[in-house]
Amino acid sequence: MRSARLPVALTGAGISTPSGIPDFRSPGSGLWERVDPMDVATLTAFRHHPERFFHWVRPLAALILAAEPNPAHAALARLEAAGRLHAVVTQNIDDLHRRAGTKHIYEVHGHLREATCTDCFRRFPAWEQLQAFAEHGTVPLCNACGGILKPNIVLFEEQLPYQVVEDAQACIESSDLILVVGSSLEVTPAALFPIHALNQGARLIIINHEPTYLDERADVIVRHDVAQFLPRLAAEVLDGQA
Repeated sequence: MRSARLPVALTGAGISTPSGIPDFRSPGSGLWERVDPMDVATLTAFRHHPERFFHWVRPLAALILAAEPNPAHAALARLEAAGRLHAVVTQNIDDLHRRAGTKHIYEVHGHLREATCTDCFRRFPAWEQLQAFAEHGTVPLCNACGGILKPNIVLFEEQLPYQVVEDAQACIESSDLILVVGSSLEVTPAALFPIHALNQGARLIIINHEPTYLDERADVIVRHDVAQFLPRLAAEVLDGQA
């Protein structure tokens, strides 16, 4: 990392589990262990039965609102501030990278900071209404027309934010060191972003509890708590201290 010209981090749900936000696929604890995502988290399901989505997402929204950036988020922000990390590409919607201080972020699955009316398509800041929803179950409605507000997160069947994805992919493809943190690398297209860079000679560090399909291409694999390991990594890179 000290010698890398353009290091980039690709983060998944595993970087936020130490902040109390469950991931989606871990056996026994993942969000998809309890519910079929096709029933609650597709665009079709939201259009026809938005109440199912809001019933499912309410506990998660409460956890996200209560969560604070953990030492792993802070370590990446510190590396970026010191010029040792070019950007963070994240699959997460929880806003914890930004709150930790990272400036250059690509949120390829959207975020909860805004919502869009499903009737008039106006966009609104969402935190206040999200707070009311998490506390009281009040479904967020458009102030202009009364339509249901959909959080600006990407559901199944829904197109990813085109420009964000294009820019994120270009960022990773130009990188000479990719740091995968807390991602199972199972969800495309983000899981495929590193391939071009690796084929061009980029190096790869994977910090994740479970194996990924890119383990065989990795220079370093770390099976350790990201909130413990990343601060130590940042300290060694920046201060020469383990």
